[in-house]
Amino acid sequence: MGIKAALPKYEIYFYNTMLCLAMFWASSWIFDLSSSNANRKTFKTSVTPGWYYFGRNMDTADCEWMMWFSTFREHILFALAGHVLFAKICSMLAPQYRSLVYMVYGLLAVWTSMGWTYVTLILSHCILLYSISLVKIRWLCFVSGLCTLATFKCEPFVSWQAGFVEGDFELRHVLFYGGCGFTIMRCMSFALENCERKDGNYNILELLKYNFYLPFFYFGPIMTFDKFYIQANKSDLTRKEWEMWNISLQGLSHLGVIIVVDVLFHFLYILTIPNDLKLLKHASDWALVGLAYFNLVYDWVKAAVMFGVINTVSRLDHLDPPKPPKCITMLYVFAETHFDRGINEWLCKYVYDHLGGKHENVVEELVATLCTFGVTVLWLGPCQAVLIWAFFNCFGLNFELWTAKFFSMEPFASFEVCNMPEATSRRIRAIFNTLNFWSIVLYNILALNSLDFAKLVAKRLLLKGFPITTIIVMFVTYCLIQVIKERERRQALIDDPDPLPPAPPQKDFYN
Repeated sequence: MGIKAALPKYEIYFYNTMLCLAMFWASSWIFDLSSSNANRKTFKTSVTPGWYYFGRNMDTADCEWMMWFSTFREHILFALAGHVLFAKICSMLAPQYRSLVYMVYGLLAVWTSMGWTYVTLILSHCILLYSISLVKIRWLCFVSGLCTLATFKCEPFVSWQAGFVEGDFELRHVLFYGGCGFTIMRCMSFALENCERKDGNYNILELLKYNFYLPFFYFGPIMTFDKFYIQANKSDLTRKEWEMWNISLQGLSHLGVIIVVDVLFHFLYILTIPNDLKLLKHASDWALVGLAYFNLVYDWVKAAVMFGVINTVSRLDHLDPPKPPKCITMLYVFAETHFDRGINEWLCKYVYDHLGGKHENVVEELVATLCTFGVTVLWLGPCQAVLIWAFFNCFGLNFELWTAKFFSMEPFASFEVCNMPEATSRRIRAIFNTLNFWSIVLYNILALNSLDFAKLVAKRLLLKGFPITTIIVMFVTYCLIQVIKERERRQALIDDPDPLPPAPPQKDFYN
């Protein structure tokens, strides 16, 4: 079946209507649950007084969101505004040295926020991995990078290295692990790209420019070294038509999303409620299913906004950063599931595509996915929830390939092509995609929430709620899948329009 297979318009309108009604219905259940339990004892630490205008408490369970857009908002804005100011001055006066100015400002900002001993620790890791990259042995660079990354995930190495940070401020823990973790990943990218270089080696100054670019330093996203090197050193700084307008619009849209999320936190306590299992056991099926879905949507929004703010700054520096992650609402296959496009591109380039080739061989694909999720587990930090998450996602990715291989064999392939209309094929595939969608949801709330919450949602959806809740939720999800497929169909028609039919021959009335 082609991606351009169309359904009748009335059917698409029906799917959109059912989806909107289901979203409003689930939201109303979560709103009632939030309002009736606002003064619950277990909510006191994370549900705090909100905006005066609303007269309601606000869900503040996500420390990362509050750090970015409330607690340390002024500090982050000040650091990024300084970077934009100095970068603009340099690009006007001496554009050939702009990457050097990025490095100097980033180095000074890290020194000011974390101390000179922390800078020394970062530089020591950069020098170590740079020295190993000079050997130009790919596997040695990769193993050395993973061993270095492991020192930030296990004792006693973590405590020893954490002692290099001066001061005792609230952001210390976050900045330490963020800066060190992303530094190792960037150094590995540099080392692996240096191995691919035919003539000579990259200068260590290029590694420092790459690593100490402030917008990416603490929180990412990761841009692979080959892309950063080309973009940061290009001499032509002219912008495309309407580019500044698009950058400004992007910044305003992120501000709007931040305001909308903060407003919704006053009415829907989607982050606090999943931590109270006693309350969840008495919640309705719609509230529980809605919480699972909205938690994944929120995590995507958070990643899109946080990376989007940084990407807006980097676009002002004439860089083309990794795009925001694909929304969970638009996902129904494991192959496209990721919440950080930068890490995803890094893993695909250096692990998944390198080992998996064209991703057609089952054994090669299995090895590639095992290695990819092995690196991911090390990056996230090995623990029970992460290991279970990695196992199920690795299985889901391989199961998709096995299923595709099986149904591409005869007689299935010829039967679908010859005997089944494209619209019917699209509907049947959407049924299987519906099951896949909820597998993605359940597997990923393991990492975002807890194992207990994921087990509770699965039991309510598949066992206690069977058959009524199960059928209704799966039908609504089927509507969502068809809406996604319709969006993909329209985008495919834009990217690859169908050829116009030949014009009919004109009649000659004179002969």
